[in-house]
Amino acid sequence: MTDEIKRGSGNVFADLGVPDPEEALLKAQLADLITLTIEAEKLTQAEAAKILGIDQPKVSNLVRGKLEGFSLERLLRFLTALGSDVEIRVTEHLDESPDSGHIKVAVA
Repeated sequence: MTDEIKRGSGNVFADLGVPDPEEALLKAQLADLITLTIEAEKLTQAEAAKILGIDQPKVSNLVRGKLEGFSLERLLRFLTALGSDVEIRVTEHLDESPDSGHIKVAVA
C-alpha cells in the first residue's frame, strides 16, 4: 500500500470540496478573530452575547466554529461591536494567472 501525499492549496475548505471555499475560509478567520478578542477581554459567553446582541448559545456556536447562520456582514459587525476597526480594501488583481481575484484577512 502506497500512501500519497498531496500538497494543500492553502485553503482547507477548497481541498475538502466545500462550496464557496474562499467565503468559508474568510468566515473561519473572522470567527477566530472574534474568539481571540472575547478571550483577550476575558469575557464570558454571556457577556459577549450582550455585546454582540445575540444569545449565549449562538456565541457558543461561534467560538466552536459552527458558523451556519452567520453571514460575513454579521461577523464584521461583531468585530466592530467588540471594539475592532474593520477596513475593507479593494485592489486590482495583478497576478497574471487566469484565476479570479482573492479575498484575504490581514490583522494589523
